[in-house]
Amino acid sequence: MAANQTIHDAERIRAAVEKNPRQMTLQLARDLGVPEVEVIRAFPPDRVTELDVARWEDVLRSLEAIGNVRVLVSNGAATIEVDGQFGGFSTTGDFFNVQTDTLDMHIRWRQLAAVFAVEKPGHIDGQGTRSFQFFDQTGAAAMKVFLNFGGPIPPEREAAFVEVRTKFKMK
Repeated sequence: MAANQTIHDAERIRAAVEKNPRQMTLQLARDLGVPEVEVIRAFPPDRVTELDVARWEDVLRSLEAIGNVRVLVSNGAATIEVDGQFGGFSTTGDFFNVQTDTLDMHIRWRQLAAVFAVEKPGHIDGQGTRSFQFFDQTGAAAMKVFLNFGGPIPPEREAAFVEVRTKFKMK
């Protein structure tokens, strides 16, 4: 019975993603009563690539060369969107730190359980977005790093996205 339920849930999530490709994945997950990571996993294969989460630090370090990005972090009560550049990396105990003039993040790296390269129509203007999305052990988004947020993606950013996606793709 559990296997049949899992298949049914996956089909239900895939149908919802197909019907609402511009919907915010967090909202879609809440509407469906599933962890957000399952919504990402239900994306068509040409729009999502699972990366090797064991290489999370290398993925984060590779973002420094991309330049300014938009980072989204949400919890049950608030969402923050910050424009900034990755860099100033260090590790202190359970925290991997990103500390630049524009980003000050302290990531509980032991909680990271999945990371994806995601292509999705933006929920506001429908323009294609490119992001790297990190999820925790409960399936909630830990952070999302957008290379573009509204409007077309510049060719050099598209190339950077493809390079990181290819380099860290789950084998």
